[in-house]
Amino acid sequence: MVKIDNIELGEFPLLLAPMEDVSDPPFRALCKEQGADVVYTEFISSEGLIRNAAKSRIKLDIYEAERPVGIQIFGANLDSMLQSVDIVSKTNPDIIDINFGCPVKKVVSKGAGAGILKDIPHMVRLTKEMVKRTKIPITVKTRLGWDENTIKIVEVAERLQDVGAKAISIHGRTRSQMYKGTADWKPIAQVKNNPRMYIPVFGNGDVDSPEKAAKMRDDFGLDGAMIGRAAIGNPWFFQQVKRFLNKGKSVEKPSLIERTKTARRHLEMAISWKGPKLGVFETRRHYSNYFKSIPDLKPFKQRLVREDNPKKVFSILSEIENYLSVTV
Repeated sequence: MVKIDNIELGEFPLLLAPMEDVSDPPFRALCKEQGADVVYTEFISSEGLIRNAAKSRIKLDIYEAERPVGIQIFGANLDSMLQSVDIVSKTNPDIIDINFGCPVKKVVSKGAGAGILKDIPHMVRLTKEMVKRTKIPITVKTRLGWDENTIKIVEVAERLQDVGAKAISIHGRTRSQMYKGTADWKPIAQVKNNPRMYIPVFGNGDVDSPEKAAKMRDDFGLDGAMIGRAAIGNPWFFQQVKRFLNKGKSVEKPSLIERTKTARRHLEMAISWKGPKLGVFETRRHYSNYFKSIPDLKPFKQRLVREDNPKKVFSILSEIENYLSVTV
């Protein structure tokens, strides 16, 4: 049984990764329904939180049905991060996660996200003080190192554990790699195999098939898999992985009609939560996967990602449903 502090997650839990403009409440709800064991919010700027920025505050919205849920925050200033812990704690998440892995330049340039991998003592100090600030379990998401010459993840993970982190998720790339090349899970396995490690070690990066999730469990011995890009427009991925892990069999992919109905429901929830403009805009990134490998739908998809009017987007989805009901 894998546990984050006292939160029981079962055997080899699947975690929905925190993804900017993706891991919002509507999408988290869909992934939870399909078997995600833990879901995380989009990452939230500590500076935005303490300045009461609307874009940061709205990301604090969590709902009972998605528990256990983690709120992820990022920043480099200790005082700002501690104030953020106080703000986040009031929303009562199950977990507070620290983002030490985002490779985006505007985050890294401020010493936050993966930028902190250049200053491991500060990384450890931030974690220690945040753990002391709250009774909510603090976890960490990070990368292997800044570049291939600075990979010290075994030592880093142990130090984070020793100051109170309750779990660590590791992306199998350095910051310099960004998202290029192939994720290397061997260093993550070395963290797990460190005899001094006792907190859960979750793998992240390139878990884009049930077979790869099984490999992460069986060949690398990790405690669970954090899934990101493979779930975009494909919340069924969690169910498919679980079926494969439990029975060694692949789950049939959702029907085209089911994909369309889910895309419609996703859009409805997004509009309800963020309003028509943002709801339409932020759901667009999911359509290519909702309707992946259906060449005849290309003209429909092109219209979906260009249309701003919610009524017209729903109308296009209805056209797709009518088209599929005749052709499938």
